[in-house]
Amino acid sequence: MRIPKRAVNGVSRRQFLIMTSMAATGLALGCATNPVTGKSQFMIMDEKQEIAIDRQHSPHQFSSDYGTVQNRNLQDYIQTTGKKLASNTHRTQMPYNFNCVNANYVNAYAFPGGSIACTRGILLELDNEAQLAALLGHELGHVNARHTAASMSKAQLANIAVGGLAILTSVAVGSTVGNLAGQLGQLGSGALLASYSRDNERQADHLGMEYITRSGYGPEGMVGLMDMLNSMSRHKAGATDLLFATHPMSSERYKTAVNEATNDFRKYKGQALHRDRYMDNTAGLRRIRGAVKKMQSGEEAMGKEKYDDAEALLNQALAEVPNDYVGLLLMAKCQLVRKKPGEAERYVERAKQVYPNEPQAYHISGITGIHNKKYQKAYEDFSVYERRLPGNPNTVFFKGLSLEGMEKIEDAALAYQTYLQQVQQGQQAQYANQRLNEWGYRK
Repeated sequence: MRIPKRAVNGVSRRQFLIMTSMAATGLALGCATNPVTGKSQFMIMDEKQEIAIDRQHSPHQFSSDYGTVQNRNLQDYIQTTGKKLASNTHRTQMPYNFNCVNANYVNAYAFPGGSIACTRGILLELDNEAQLAALLGHELGHVNARHTAASMSKAQLANIAVGGLAILTSVAVGSTVGNLAGQLGQLGSGALLASYSRDNERQADHLGMEYITRSGYGPEGMVGLMDMLNSMSRHKAGATDLLFATHPMSSERYKTAVNEATNDFRKYKGQALHRDRYMDNTAGLRRIRGAVKKMQSGEEAMGKEKYDDAEALLNQALAEVPNDYVGLLLMAKCQLVRKKPGEAERYVERAKQVYPNEPQAYHISGITGIHNKKYQKAYEDFSVYERRLPGNPNTVFFKGLSLEGMEKIEDAALAYQTYLQQVQQGQQAQYANQRLNEWGYRK
């Protein structure tokens, strides 16, 4: 078929040919040997890029999950267990780090460069160290099989072959596309987490079984983990929504674990489960189990806009753990949506005192300051947040809002312009554009 001299939306024949040749080059050159299977695999992203993406985005997710636990012994225990497993993987050279984050929801996740986290919510559901190892081993499976990198490589090729038209014509038609960074720092969790296919999950399960048995744990650890997850998936508790959205669960995964433990990995049966060691290292967390469960229910109530119920549940939780960082911030958020910014300020200031180095409290404090018309304080809070966790364009927008409240219009306009360079869609972008038009910065 003859390509017209001027193609879609003003794209020339030469530009069209360049794009299609880029796609062909991706197919021809974007291949690498999978470290697990040894087979050739389509892959545009290299290892350095995996690590760079991880370092850029994982800190935002960890902060969205209220930071790593302040219990140093528990954090060290998770790190030690993970490092033991990592030494028996296919990619021992990766800069792995293992964390327990303060989030109440039930989940574990991995970034492509080896940053792995489990929530305190899921630790409360485990029964021994072998199950913890299986959980971390599963996430190591995703990193070693390069599941996220493979998915992103396919997306990049699609953007070149199809989305490239939109990219090249954006100047001609005046359209622009929002940046991933616009999703960072939201009040909810999980904006950056990968969603895996069932095939990915099966492979990660198998690799997890391989890694834990190599590391001296019994295969019963993976069986126990799958049994627990299978049971939770049937009950569909709100705290597990993100877990099963990103890690699809089925009874088949449990049956496969039982089959592998009985057959392929039978010689490892009887290896250690280390229940006592797990119980000793999680004793502090298990002491506040009741409060964490109430927070889970409170978050679920907030998601359903049942704010009276949420406040009651969070009050009960804070009566048990008055200095819990998560509980304090959840209550601050609850008061904000109930349009009680004065009460929200009281809780967020306590949260800042409880965990002074964790950035999220400063972001919520800044929002609270705007609602309380304490614009100078809000600006200072957002500035602290930005120094500790740069790269969130929402912070730039809120700094602009704070400057506008302080009647520093020129500085506010500059902040809005900076924000719009990164984010062009949504209510905040509309507001920023409206203000710039009203102030005469747009013609």
